[in-house]
Amino acid sequence: MSSLSRELVFLILQFLDEEKFKESVHRLEQESGFFFNMRYFEEMVTNGEWDEVEKYLSGFTKVDDNRYSMKIFFEIRKQKYLEALDKKDRSKGVEILVKDLKVFSAFNEDLFKEITQLLTLDNFRDNEQLSKYGDTKSARTIMLGELKKLIEANPLFRDKLNFPGLKNSRLRTLINQSLNWQHQLCKNPKPNPDIKTLFVDHSCGQSQPNGARAPSPVTNPLMGSVPKPAGFPPLGAHGPFQPAPAPMPSSLAGWMANPAVPHPSVSTVPIGFTPPNNAAMLKRPRTPPTKNPAVDYQTADSEHTLKRTRTFGISDEQVNHMPVNMLPVGYMGQSQSQSHGQSSYSSDDLPKTVVMTLNQGSVVKSMEFHPIQQVLLLVGTSNGDIMIWEVASREKLAHKNFKIWDISVLTMPLQASLTNDNTAVINRVTWSPDGSLFGVAFSKHIVQIYSYHGADDLRNHLEIEAHGGSVNDLAFSHPNKQLCIVTCGEDRLIKVWDAVTGAKQFTFEGHEAPVYSICPHVKETIQFIFSTSTDGKIKAWLYDNMGSRVDYDAPGHSSTAMAYSADGTRLFSCGTSKDGDSYIVEWNESEGAVKRTYIGLGKRSVEVVQFDTTKNRFLAAGDEFMIKFWDMDNVNLLTTTDADGGLPASPCIRFNKEGVLMAVSTNENGIKILANQDGLRLLRTMESRPFDPSRVASASIVKPQMMTMFGAAANSPLGSSIMERVTPMPQMVVMNGDNRGPIDVKPRIVDEAVEKSRTWKLTEITEPSQCRSLRLPDSTSSPTRVSRLIYTNSGLAILALAANAVHKLWKWPRNDRSSTGKATANVIPQLWQPASGILMTNDISDTNPEDAVPCFALSKNDSYVMSASGGKISLFNMMTFKTMTTFMAPPPAATFLAFHPQDNNIIAIGMEDSSIHIYNVRVDEVKTKLKGHHKRITGLAFSNVLNVLVSSGADSQLCVWNTNGWEKQTSKPLQVPAGLVVGPLADTRVQFHQDQTHLLAVHETQIAVYEAPKLESPKQWFPPETSGLITHATYSCDSQSIFVGFEDASVGILTSSTLRLRCRITSNAYLPSNPNLRVHPLVIAAHPSEPDQLALGLSDGAVCVLEPLESEGKWGTSPPSLENVGAGPSSTTPGAASTTDQAQR
Repeated sequence: MSSLSRELVFLILQFLDEEKFKESVHRLEQESGFFFNMRYFEEMVTNGEWDEVEKYLSGFTKVDDNRYSMKIFFEIRKQKYLEALDKKDRSKGVEILVKDLKVFSAFNEDLFKEITQLLTLDNFRDNEQLSKYGDTKSARTIMLGELKKLIEANPLFRDKLNFPGLKNSRLRTLINQSLNWQHQLCKNPKPNPDIKTLFVDHSCGQSQPNGARAPSPVTNPLMGSVPKPAGFPPLGAHGPFQPAPAPMPSSLAGWMANPAVPHPSVSTVPIGFTPPNNAAMLKRPRTPPTKNPAVDYQTADSEHTLKRTRTFGISDEQVNHMPVNMLPVGYMGQSQSQSHGQSSYSSDDLPKTVVMTLNQGSVVKSMEFHPIQQVLLLVGTSNGDIMIWEVASREKLAHKNFKIWDISVLTMPLQASLTNDNTAVINRVTWSPDGSLFGVAFSKHIVQIYSYHGADDLRNHLEIEAHGGSVNDLAFSHPNKQLCIVTCGEDRLIKVWDAVTGAKQFTFEGHEAPVYSICPHVKETIQFIFSTSTDGKIKAWLYDNMGSRVDYDAPGHSSTAMAYSADGTRLFSCGTSKDGDSYIVEWNESEGAVKRTYIGLGKRSVEVVQFDTTKNRFLAAGDEFMIKFWDMDNVNLLTTTDADGGLPASPCIRFNKEGVLMAVSTNENGIKILANQDGLRLLRTMESRPFDPSRVASASIVKPQMMTMFGAAANSPLGSSIMERVTPMPQMVVMNGDNRGPIDVKPRIVDEAVEKSRTWKLTEITEPSQCRSLRLPDSTSSPTRVSRLIYTNSGLAILALAANAVHKLWKWPRNDRSSTGKATANVIPQLWQPASGILMTNDISDTNPEDAVPCFALSKNDSYVMSASGGKISLFNMMTFKTMTTFMAPPPAATFLAFHPQDNNIIAIGMEDSSIHIYNVRVDEVKTKLKGHHKRITGLAFSNVLNVLVSSGADSQLCVWNTNGWEKQTSKPLQVPAGLVVGPLADTRVQFHQDQTHLLAVHETQIAVYEAPKLESPKQWFPPETSGLITHATYSCDSQSIFVGFEDASVGILTSSTLRLRCRITSNAYLPSNPNLRVHPLVIAAHPSEPDQLALGLSDGAVCVLEPLESEGKWGTSPPSLENVGAGPSSTTPGAASTTDQAQR
């Protein structure tokens, strides 16, 4: 249903209510699922109309949609049951127990038994948990309060609890306007026309009743007039009658639904035109959207909502792992309080412990942590200095003073200005999304872009004379899959630049005051930019030349910065007016209005208050010589810290990506680093490692073919690059080099490396006491080998697929030893099964599962797993273990599964016959078949940066496919050294590095790292003969390590940037000693958030979790590299890594 159809339903609801059609109102509310009338619901609950209550609820949710819905229905049916028992109507109680409450026994059998036992009591209040149950009226009141909390927390009810603010009789008003318009179109309009019917158009002609005539082009049916691809066109487009200009739409996001509509048309869009994500509000769309990535069976909350739209606001992890207390609530005293819909985070998760102070030397103006290497901090200062700190070692890795790279190409006024005063203040520093570039905005016209190659290796990339006067802000964006730089300045303009060449792409004009800040973002597929100016105006722009789409006032007409939460669903702003009043607010994008204003900012601030967000949960602002924190869902101040004192009135603050560290500027031109417990652990881990330049080198190394707006910059050895994958450039003649002298810190680093090479020693773990290991409990009578293994995305459980086609799920409990419930070797998990006792067992058809090639893929929210073991592909519900559906019967059988990273309705399925099927779940159709291999498919990996799919097969071939048209880009055979015998069906697995550019290929003979999409000059590592063949390998979650399993049951840990072995774990460290058993790891899985935790799936059917000792915190130390110090993953020559390691063994 289109957005206008949806709004028409609201108008009809208002009309029915005004005309007192009460039953029809509530019937339409239920059938449309657009508006949940809480007052009507309260009335039914209070009156005990239980059948009507459930019927009304059924329009919005079902029992097993999610945990919230389950608890809502349970509370209602439990109350209904207790009331029957209170009336001594046991037959009615038994009927409710069997008909209504039995369904919950599958989820909590013990609870169902306890409820059943109430039948044996003369008074159910004799049950201790129900001892405080009062009379029926008070019990219903208590339950109603509980239900309201659950409904408000349930994501399926999001944005359905408030009726739009409409003027009285809005539908009648629109009809009157339409009639007036028709009357104006009459050739001979008469005064006081007699309108007798709405069924035909009005005309003042005498020949027909009501002046009816054939419908004109102007008066197409309302819903038919809404073109789907664009927006509501201007009415004047249908005829000669030109409407007067309408006011701008009052929606911050409404224009985003219509990127192709010319600017004048937008003004005719109805106020509050629905944003793209409003599709997620529709309970059951009448027709499936054609291009809506929100529609995703795997993100649905139950088996009944496979084609239901995605809901926003509460994370999947919260829903799927929310503890469900199905025991009767509300009768256990005041101490039992439940907070529904709240995150597990608390104020203790905030980084408030001061761990160090870094001496910057000048006033800090802007800071940002590296997006991948989260202990690297980029800083810009008031005297134009740029510095990069590694906060774990407190070492200043790089330092650049303000300097124009080539003054001769600047405009004459700027040259003159710099001749008189060659200083500048840095207004903003920021990293590119992959950390390979960073940008610096100066107070004098200039933007400089550097490429970062690790350690002290900064290289000039672009220098742009961007604005007249100060450049106030800078950001990176990615419109049309092309990396761009967005800037704004004192000249009241916003400009967009190509990040490769520096060419200007767009200039946005419209602000009447200097532009203070910019905030690029993407909603669905719509790329846009918010901008704010010093007069408090907020505007929004698409990447076109159509002008601004919205025009609003910031609270207090303040200089305002805007930022989205990390998941991109919530928009915040913080600013300070000229009078010094500061405001921090959350916006309702669909209405263009302030949703909530947070309380606690001081008055009369001298500078603009700076703020930041973290964990989709907290806001922080530097104000009144301290840091103030808010919970995003609570307007009141959560907590504050003064960071042991010494902060300026409005300090500069910045979280790192995970929110475990915070940097804050000080009065003494320094920076304090604050941490929470996870941050302290991270710093200790990094600090204990010897300094290794390759450690801080991002794997996304920018190819240094640096072209400035004014000339070329220095060349240097080749590396991988976002520049290379966007627009390759020819090598340029050196005209304007880096200006660094021949004497550099490199010789010092090499000397240190030489010294370390003499003392470094491979870490050998040979005893159980040297690591933490846990063999997961398994009550299975006859375990068979583990074929596939994966951690859930939340890190709270491990899923294994055995060779007999049966899945096993281990869940870790939350307790004193593990407050987070994350997987750990310190706590024994539970081999989990639903109360029904069913197993997730794949279809095996007529095949022998022992001979099949098993495969599975887990949904992003851990709710569903797609799996196959030689038969049909099965889709399982991870909560109930039920088989949701099966499809694609063999032959050929599926041998590998991978979800598309940007459209979860698209699945790549590798087949036994060497083909790859691109399957659309929504329409149940194979869209295309890719053919390029000669044997079965053994690996698939998507890159959402390069927009490619890489496949690998038992033919030892790698193929690269473009995901836009599914054409094959390249194909490369795995480079197997002469003399090595390869099995006829040896698996080759592929996995992308965190940077989405470097590709790990795992073969029984080697580990290889390629640079996609060309797959040229791989680095290779070959195991020593004593270890046997490689059985499996995977990147750690931070891609800094590679975990490798071998036939001799040992496990190796390689440093991924150098492919050097740094730690070896022998079988004695984690396996019970039994010389008669030849057990070895078949599969390895890496924890999604703990970079040093891995799990092994063994040939005897067991699963073992390994972690280093807490006192160590890591698996050995990286061996020093004497060549290509600081280089990224593609710098080592093929085979170089293996030679050294074999010699060391």
